[in-house]
Amino acid sequence: MNNTLPEKNAILLHACCGPCSITCILRLRDMGLAPTLYFYNPNIHPLSEYLRRREGLIAVAGRLSVPVILPDQQDPGDAFPAPWLSRIASLGDAMADMARRCPLCYDIRLARAASTARALGFVRFSTTLLYSKYQNHQAILEAGARHAEASLEFVGEDFRPGWQEGIRLSKEWGIYRQQYCGCVLSEFDRYQKKIKL
Repeated sequence: MNNTLPEKNAILLHACCGPCSITCILRLRDMGLAPTLYFYNPNIHPLSEYLRRREGLIAVAGRLSVPVILPDQQDPGDAFPAPWLSRIASLGDAMADMARRCPLCYDIRLARAASTARALGFVRFSTTLLYSKYQNHQAILEAGARHAEASLEFVGEDFRPGWQEGIRLSKEWGIYRQQYCGCVLSEFDRYQKKIKL
């Protein structure tokens, strides 16, 4: 991104992946906003998964002509999960509890999105996490509002009505569709029933 300030209708959209971004972009445009995607997701691992989602987001951005910011291009450490794991591990035994773990993960990512929005001159930000029917929307809204403070607006739009359209378009466009949120703990949650057989 260049050093000019964003347009008045610009919004920094934290994006977790390509499929979740599609209808969020379309909805924000319907609202008169011009999204710029921001891919900061140190929770996603292994690295091969991170790269597949990153590539999917770049494909969606290209198809919809949306700018995308990839902080890992400036600092490859942004893709490294160790700091994220350290924060999640601070929960101790409670890190297995999604009700405790997920809000902390939202907080980590939205704090970074908000600070980036401020640094780049955006006046508002949002997240594609609000598209998923599997995420805790109240915790996302709280994290967004907390990090918006006085200088930013957090656009807490409920993108879930576009759920089926996002699925349809991502399949039609051949965008990689993941089966878990991204963190190793959610992957464990997904498969632990097989261990108990």
